[in-house]
Amino acid sequence: MKTLLSNRFLLVLIAVSLLSACGSKTDEAAAPAGTASAPKAAPGGSISVATQSAQQRDFDVNLQSIGTVIPVATVDIKAQTTSVVTAVHVQEGQSVKKGTLLFTLDARPDEANVAKLRAQMAKDEAALADAQRQLARAKDLVAKGFVSQGASDTNQAAVDGLAATVASDKAAVDAAKLTLSYTRVLAPASGRLGAISLAPGTAVQANVTTLVTLTQLDPINVAFSLPQRNLQGLLAGLKAGGAPVSAKLPEDKGALVGKLQFVDNAVDGATGTVKVKARFDNHGDALWPGAFVNVSLRAETIKNAVVIPTVAIIQTARGAIVYVNDGGKAASRPVVVVAQEGEESVVTGVKPGDRVVTEGRQNLRPDAAIVERESGGADKKKAKVAP
Repeated sequence: MKTLLSNRFLLVLIAVSLLSACGSKTDEAAAPAGTASAPKAAPGGSISVATQSAQQRDFDVNLQSIGTVIPVATVDIKAQTTSVVTAVHVQEGQSVKKGTLLFTLDARPDEANVAKLRAQMAKDEAALADAQRQLARAKDLVAKGFVSQGASDTNQAAVDGLAATVASDKAAVDAAKLTLSYTRVLAPASGRLGAISLAPGTAVQANVTTLVTLTQLDPINVAFSLPQRNLQGLLAGLKAGGAPVSAKLPEDKGALVGKLQFVDNAVDGATGTVKVKARFDNHGDALWPGAFVNVSLRAETIKNAVVIPTVAIIQTARGAIVYVNDGGKAASRPVVVVAQEGEESVVTGVKPGDRVVTEGRQNLRPDAAIVERESGGADKKKAKVAP
């Protein structure tokens, strides 16, 4: 009988041990899950957060876009007289200054025409001089009563007719000299030449044959589009002498600063944007026609704006809010975002100097106890209790 009781007691002890072991494992397995879902808390039950002070300062509102580099002017230089190319004085792709001699055309026919007209003008000038002498004598004879007034009037008419002929000759000579000047083709502006497909001996036709294309590279324009909601700011910047515009060069080679030059007179109905142009000095040929650049235009400057980090803003169903440190407790403040630039935003609803929460805000609720730590959450930096 004693043996039977001992065995039953032993079985009960084993069963109790097994149940204890299972319970311990269940508790250990459940513990990490509970720990992971709990908010990150500092000693004493407060939530550790990082904050930054709201600042009051002037804030530049910059509009971003992608622009296309376009030349200020592109000129197709054509022959203005029908002739033959006798010399090419430049190379294709060459940069030239205004007035640089580009081509020479056969000038012999025009030179002969100028010489012929000059000779005719000299002949008519001699006839005019003789007629003027005859008129002087006739006037003297009329004064002495030897001839009638009619003879003097005839001589006067001859002088007037020859004077008109000489004037016509001068105009004809000037026209011939102008045609002769067309045989020397000069650069109408400074720029860079395109391809040249003509060689000496090539016949060209007046106002038909294109000799070369000249593209003006300095200064140069950048064309881009901006939303129509910014139209008033663009017009204000244009009236003020041109708002500053920055064009970022590819491969991080810096940026050029120019001025707003043009705002289109209509909004594109398909895209809801307005076309604008900015002009840049391009002494080093950093901007090249047809290239794409990132453009930033300063649309306006908000005076005495309240600026906070953009990361502090939380979008909710009721609108944007931020959490601020209100005496060691989290306080929710509704805000309106007025402008945003990079990592900073201009808002209303927050006062300058308010400590807005930038890290740890996902764990906050109104009136939750908080302690501040250095921004960035470095483990080695000690958390400091908020005042």
